[in-house]
Amino acid sequence: MDYQHLLADRTNLMQANAIREILKVVANPGIISLAGGIPSPDSFPMDIIRELTDKVLKKYKSSAFQYDLTEGFLPLRKQISILLEQRGIHASPDAVNITSGSQGVLDAIAKLTISKGDKIALEAPTYLGALSAFNPYEPSYIRMDMDDEGLVPDSLERTLQTHDIKFIYLVPTFQNPTGRTLTLERRRNIADIIQRYNVLLVEDDPYSALRYKGDPVPAIKTLAPDHVVYISTLSKVFAPGLRIGFYAAPKFIREWLVLVKQGVDLHTSTFNQALAAEYLEGGYLSSHLPRIIDIYKPRQKAMQDALKQFLPQGFTCAPSDGGMFLWVTGPRGFKALSLYDKAIENGVAFVPGQFFYTDPKEGLETMRLNYTMADEPTIKIAVEKLASAIHSMQG
Repeated sequence: MDYQHLLADRTNLMQANAIREILKVVANPGIISLAGGIPSPDSFPMDIIRELTDKVLKKYKSSAFQYDLTEGFLPLRKQISILLEQRGIHASPDAVNITSGSQGVLDAIAKLTISKGDKIALEAPTYLGALSAFNPYEPSYIRMDMDDEGLVPDSLERTLQTHDIKFIYLVPTFQNPTGRTLTLERRRNIADIIQRYNVLLVEDDPYSALRYKGDPVPAIKTLAPDHVVYISTLSKVFAPGLRIGFYAAPKFIREWLVLVKQGVDLHTSTFNQALAAEYLEGGYLSSHLPRIIDIYKPRQKAMQDALKQFLPQGFTCAPSDGGMFLWVTGPRGFKALSLYDKAIENGVAFVPGQFFYTDPKEGLETMRLNYTMADEPTIKIAVEKLASAIHSMQG
């Protein structure tokens, strides 16, 4: 039987994630992968999982395995409210909702707000997972300029002057893919702009806890609370497989997002939420986060140092004080996609940066490098192999 006729028109926009396809190649033995975007298993708090599980079983008994509120498990929402307060975001437990990873919020926002042809404003480059969530709802994308200090506020204002925007999507802190962070001055400018134009901003913040140097900067949500949906996750600071995301949104948007979630999965895993609640309430995050940073901080430095040492003249790396990625830009005319095959032959993989742009002609000379999944000596070897492939390609 031919099933093609069963597919909805929207499936034309549901393409395989390019990075997932790349990761199939890097699974081959002998390939050092700088391509992934996942936390190191070394960062998982394996030594306390049994303890947390015992606490959950003793404290919540069978209720940890029962259906629960769509809004989220109340003990976890209380702990997330405290966590948000530490980030300067005032949200009572009733104003906090839990989702199946932050990806669940992105899909819900898209389903709730996007009609075919609606315009979404986003950074260039942007997070590929957000595009995967938005694409099936058939928006039009309006790209905005970035530099090493993040989104350029003038580009945002020009966009709002010339387009009817449904919402803005940003990853302002240690952005995926570039590792860049929006400066405090620009955050204030952007907060002023979105309030003057009365537009909604979706602030995606999965990485801000992973800071290795410099001073923290406040979430844009703290500067324009009524105009921002703030999204975050425990995937990078607890365990991604538990799929615990959360958000704080204006009341009208939040209530609709709950209705959307009801139709998708009723609620996020009660048991996993209970584990997360005990993780936060017991102070495990505050003791475990420094261990995660102790793993990633030297890996980031090892990659930054190796890039300075081995990359040919004309290549630059965007500054980054945290997160999981570094962003390399080659000289004009350089093709990162062509480099990819040579790099694989040399035994190292990365993600060509063009996949993070909505315009396929942009970012041809860029690449995203991940440093969380390899130790420092391996990172140095990988960058040296990558540089060797570049030299080979340049003749």
